[in-house]
Amino acid sequence: MVVAVAVVAGAVVPATLRPWGRRVPRVFLLSVVWGLAVVCAAAAFGLLMQLASVLISQQVDSWASAGNQVLAAVGVVLLVGTARAHQHATSGTCPRCGEKHGARTSWVRPEPSPAPRAVRVAAYVGCAAFLPYIAMKTTWALGGTFAGVTGADMTPGAEQHDAGGLWPVLESVGIDPTALLAALGIFLILGLVRPWGQVFPRWTPFLAGRPVPRWLPLAPALLGAASLAPYGLVGLPYVALGTLGVVPIDRGDFQTLEDMLVVAWCGMVAFCGHGVALAIAARSYFLRTRPRCVPTPAP
Repeated sequence: MVVAVAVVAGAVVPATLRPWGRRVPRVFLLSVVWGLAVVCAAAAFGLLMQLASVLISQQVDSWASAGNQVLAAVGVVLLVGTARAHQHATSGTCPRCGEKHGARTSWVRPEPSPAPRAVRVAAYVGCAAFLPYIAMKTTWALGGTFAGVTGADMTPGAEQHDAGGLWPVLESVGIDPTALLAALGIFLILGLVRPWGQVFPRWTPFLAGRPVPRWLPLAPALLGAASLAPYGLVGLPYVALGTLGVVPIDRGDFQTLEDMLVVAWCGMVAFCGHGVALAIAARSYFLRTRPRCVPTPAP
C-alpha cells in the first residue's frame, strides 16, 4: 500500500505544478490528491498514542510502525497543501483568505474572539467527557480501587512492560501520565474556543500580549482529533453493543464483565466526546484566525 500511494502521488502531484497538468480535469486531480491524503491519514492513525508513549516511557511497540506513521502524517500535510494550492491556483482565489480580490493586498490578523456559542458548548461537553476518565486513572494512581481493580494491581502491569522514563516517576507521586495528557487536552480545547488561545494571556511569562502562532494549537488539535475521534466513534458503539449482549466482549484482567464495561465506557466516552469536540473546536479556530486580506493603495 505504501508503494502504491507513493507511485500514484508521484504520477499525479506533478500534474498540479506543471502547465501540462492543465489538460487533466481539475476535479480528477483534486479528487485523487485528497483521496491520497485520506489514505495517509488512515495510515497515521495512532501517532498520538505513539508520541505519548515516547514522551512518557521512551518506548513504542514498534519503531518501524511509528516511523511509518510519522511519514504518513508528513504525507497528509504535504498532500493537503498541494491540493489547496492547486485549488486556489485554478479557481483564482487567494491562498491566504480564500477569497477573490485584486493583486495589491496585505493581510491582517483578526482580532481575538471567542468561538460561537454552539462550538463552545461542544467544547465544554468534550471537556466533561474526559472527567470520568481522569477520575478513574487518578484513583488508580493514588492507590485506590475502581471497577474492582486497585492501584497496586495496575502498577505491576506497567513494570511488566518495562516502563521507564517519566511513567514511574509520575505514578510515584500519584499522577497518572494518561490523566495528565487528558488534562492537557482539556486545556487545549478551551484555548481553541476562548480569546486567550489567540493572544498569550497575562499569566504567561515573557509572552503576555503576543499573538499565539496559529498552528501552535491547531497542529496538536488536529492530531488529537484524528486519533481520538475515530477510535471513540468505533469503540463507543462496540461497547454499547457489548453492554446489550449483542456482541461478545472479553472481560480481560477484570474480575467481572461489568467492571470491564465500566472502564470501557469511561474510556470510550472520553475519546469519542473529546475527539469530536476537538475537531469542531479546531475547525472554528481555523476559520476565526484565518488572515484577512485588505486592499493596498497603489503607490
